[in-house]
Amino acid sequence: MPEIPFPSQEELQKKIQEFMKANFGENVAVSAFTQQATTEDPPEERHESIDPFQFNATPKQIKAHLDRFVIQQDEAKKTLSIAVCDHYNHVNRVHRLEKENPEAARQIEYTKGNVLLLGPTGVGKTYLVKHVADLIGVPFVKADATKFSETGYVGGDVEDLVRDLVQKADGNVELAQYGIIYIDEIDKIATSSNLIGRDVSGRGVQTTLLKLMEETEVPLRNPMDLQSQLQSALEFQRRGKAKKEVINTRHILFICSGAFDRLRDQVERRLRQASIGFGDAPVPVDSADLLRAVTTRDFIDYGLEPEFIGRLPIRVVCEELSAEDLFAILKTSEGSVIRQYSRAFEAFGIDAHFHDKALREIAVLAAKEKTGARGLVTVCEGLFRDFKFELPGSGVRELDVNLELVKNPEGTLKNVLERAHAVAEFNQLEKVRQFASVFSQKHGVQFEIEEAAVAKIAQRAREAGTNVTEFCNNLFKDYPYGLKLLRDRDANLKFTVPVSALDDPDKFLSERVVEFYRQAKGAEQAAR
Repeated sequence: MPEIPFPSQEELQKKIQEFMKANFGENVAVSAFTQQATTEDPPEERHESIDPFQFNATPKQIKAHLDRFVIQQDEAKKTLSIAVCDHYNHVNRVHRLEKENPEAARQIEYTKGNVLLLGPTGVGKTYLVKHVADLIGVPFVKADATKFSETGYVGGDVEDLVRDLVQKADGNVELAQYGIIYIDEIDKIATSSNLIGRDVSGRGVQTTLLKLMEETEVPLRNPMDLQSQLQSALEFQRRGKAKKEVINTRHILFICSGAFDRLRDQVERRLRQASIGFGDAPVPVDSADLLRAVTTRDFIDYGLEPEFIGRLPIRVVCEELSAEDLFAILKTSEGSVIRQYSRAFEAFGIDAHFHDKALREIAVLAAKEKTGARGLVTVCEGLFRDFKFELPGSGVRELDVNLELVKNPEGTLKNVLERAHAVAEFNQLEKVRQFASVFSQKHGVQFEIEEAAVAKIAQRAREAGTNVTEFCNNLFKDYPYGLKLLRDRDANLKFTVPVSALDDPDKFLSERVVEFYRQAKGAEQAAR
């Protein structure tokens, strides 16, 4: 029986597309080829086991690092530092034991300390996690929970987060297996109690995340992605097999966060009901204190699945930032937005000086935005937008960001530009005077330009868009020879250029030369 040839790439792509459309619709793709290898992988596809990183930090060292970038949130920094140390110390222990006794390594029991950060927007939750990952040296992936849907439905695939870790690790799967996945707005996937039908973006996402947070193997090629399937098919055609690569999530640390706005009211109602019959037990009024009183039952009532919230055993509350906290961020944080604006002005040769009173006023305005540290960006962008547009190329070399600027940015900008214009005008006039002085020394005459003519020359040079010195050189280019004729007759020659001479300076010089020689001749005749 003749061997049936494997289809070409184009034929294979067409067949897969037709099969998907006919049997599964537009949103589902076929699974990857999983035929096991019958021969060894080529040498270039073998990967040596490597030690991904060495972790030896203490919780205090991690917190000290975070203190450089994040203001306040001491409890969150302590909790996160301890959780990270516990997790990666366990990872290192298992990693070392796997080399000596793989079976003993598999038998070690460990409950992964995934973390849930609660708190309003802009208080530093993302910043905390990012700088933890940077310090440790593991790949870090951030995403918003709202963009995901249950696998097989329209929307992002939660497993793509794990694949993104591999990309962040430059394809190093072993290093990616020890990365950190941070999911923000986790409160947005809470399930509504009155929902009718399947909730693919709420309960469905929670269910998918459950597997990732525990331990599962995620294929490096997305089975719902046509391009990945084509790559597998082409491998099968080339080698007679399709390589099956996966990444294990056992040691990936998951950190979730959310504002949980409705949760505060829910906890307050529960506490008030519980206080009935027990006197007037005080109920916290601060939103952070209310979140600290939250229980697992509160999360379940909020709409999170019991199994899901159970995978986030470490919970910590981030507090709202006061105006004083925002000032400290501007003043001391290594990630301060002020540093960004300083660099932005510096790129145009402008040295910006920020005064403390101005920074405090910016912090007060940002606190009114109620968006945490993000309010600093909002306020600064409104303050400095016109300065960043108008000052480059204006001749301004220094900018004092003081209280007056923050309170009246339009008026301050106008004054700065007017002063810059006046300085530029003075500099232009001074260059004309300097030209006359250099001309006198070079050609041995007392060459002067009247003040009215000085101003006129500077104006014309500006209108022509020409350097004022070059403009003067061109304007008086024929003067050296003419003045030499006069100087030969009068060693103490003094020659003054009036404003009337500027329309035709050569004619003015010629007339002066003719007049000088006429007077000289008349004087000679009179002397006879």
